[in-house]
Amino acid sequence: MKAQATPYFTFTGNARDALEYYKEVFKGEIITCQTYGEADFDTPKGADDRVMHAQFKKDALFFMVSDSFPGQDVELGSSISLALELDSLEEIQNYYSLLKEKGTTLMELQDTFWGATYAKVKDPYGITWDLNFTKDQ
Repeated sequence: MKAQATPYFTFTGNARDALEYYKEVFKGEIITCQTYGEADFDTPKGADDRVMHAQFKKDALFFMVSDSFPGQDVELGSSISLALELDSLEEIQNYYSLLKEKGTTLMELQDTFWGATYAKVKDPYGITWDLNFTKDQ
């Protein structure tokens, strides 16, 4: 393999909103964003403005997203979470604060038995984020 597995999120028509949310929270950039309507194939009715493929990047954080076709079921966030190893206490506090603002706290920001500061938050798009800061690393 050339690299680690890349997280790929599928949304039900709100991928663009999710990308903007992640851009605001993580201060990253949307590298590419192509809609189904821009693709060179027949698009199902109602899918022209949906995201066919997009990439997001902030330093080492990289993931891809798309929208499903209209009517295709997607169970949001049920089978994946993303673990972020953060560089400072300030950084973990910032991300925790921003994510919980519109999301749901699954585990409050706290010192843990493994020697890290940690929190778990589900964002408003159903993605669970594990935030971890270990002072000695």
